[in-house]
Amino acid sequence: MTYRFLLIVILSFQTLNATYILKKSKRAISKIDYMPKHSVADMRNIPQDPTYYSSQIKPFPKGRQKKFDREFNKKYFKPWHLLKLDIPKKDFGWEVRFIVNKPIYKTKGFIIPSSIYNRWIENANYKKLDTKRYRAITIHHTDVKALPTSSAFYRDPHKTGEGFPFNYNQNSALHINVPLYISHFSKDKHWAFVRASYSFGWVKVSDLALVNSRFIKRFENGNYAMSIKDNLRLFNGKKAISIVKLGTLFPISKYKKYYLVASRDNKGYAHIEKVLVNSRNIIAKKPLPFTPKNVARLAKEFYSEPYGWGGGYECRDCSSTTRDFLGVFGIFLHRNSSKQAKDGKSISIKYLSNKDKKKRIISKAKPFRSLLYVKGHIVLYLGEFRGEPVIMHTYWGIRKNNGTKLITGRTIITTTQPGKERKDIRKRSELINTLKTIVNF
Repeated sequence: MTYRFLLIVILSFQTLNATYILKKSKRAISKIDYMPKHSVADMRNIPQDPTYYSSQIKPFPKGRQKKFDREFNKKYFKPWHLLKLDIPKKDFGWEVRFIVNKPIYKTKGFIIPSSIYNRWIENANYKKLDTKRYRAITIHHTDVKALPTSSAFYRDPHKTGEGFPFNYNQNSALHINVPLYISHFSKDKHWAFVRASYSFGWVKVSDLALVNSRFIKRFENGNYAMSIKDNLRLFNGKKAISIVKLGTLFPISKYKKYYLVASRDNKGYAHIEKVLVNSRNIIAKKPLPFTPKNVARLAKEFYSEPYGWGGGYECRDCSSTTRDFLGVFGIFLHRNSSKQAKDGKSISIKYLSNKDKKKRIISKAKPFRSLLYVKGHIVLYLGEFRGEPVIMHTYWGIRKNNGTKLITGRTIITTTQPGKERKDIRKRSELINTLKTIVNF
């Protein structure tokens, strides 16, 4: 009897150790946290708590939300169902043109010689494009690079708006559990050229695992949850596996006892691991109901996060903020602002006066469910305050008369005229003057 009890205890302990745990955590502090972060009057004079605006949301019919969510799932898993690489020619090859046509620089302002960047291009092995056609999945939160190198490259750091943090090799970032299509590998075999649902580029081979049809069948099960708390961390026992950003997708197990995550064996193939959570309200079934409480709670998670170009330093830029926020509610967005502007139903406001633009935004945009787009930037519309449209956006800075920028460098809540109280702000560059489109969902 004693032996049997001991065996049960041992087996239970082994089972517990085999289960991953998702916990609250923090993002590691890095140099991105020490960038200048100026404030403007909007950040003091209008409510900075998203809860203030959440009562303004309009009903999101459940049937319509579920339709968006089904489309989200279809696009999210599409890389596993491609028969060939489907990147448009116009989107392909920009990275080579970028480094060949004009000088590129290291962080401290030294020009990178052609002898170095030609090695990067050679390592990209583009002659082997689309020769592998493998299916894979990310096993860590990972960066997507423009070229197969960890090296950063910039335009002239001595010029305004260039240099750190605008590393043009930082193409995007992918959460853990993201399906991938592998086109081919770099010559040194350390990188894979991948197509994910919303971006493409080079990912470290060590951050992905190959999947087979059996894995896909179990993982793509039609029942999913998403993390609704930012900067969680996944553990296997005491070993930290990966940071988990808000908006990370986890399949729900058949009997709804666990969430699922991908790991990799020593041969490079993916296995499914069980995930438990140790805190309430950090993960929820997708799509999350579009309620005042939920939209406010999620928006707070993004507020004041440092600006991370291309998702670098485990932070976000403008388009990754909008993508992760709306994704939890079942709305799929692509990588950059120009493509996101085409993901929903657009209403042009380009040729309206500023007064009429504001009226059109307030009357036509949907709080927490509409985006406002200007070339190079996209924002989430929250609602109105004293007749002014209010937005949340991950904003690098406001253009000044001398061509430089007043750096805000984080996710902020403002009107469409941040900095309007300052005499040194270039009026024609104010957001309200440049906004082109309302994007509704």
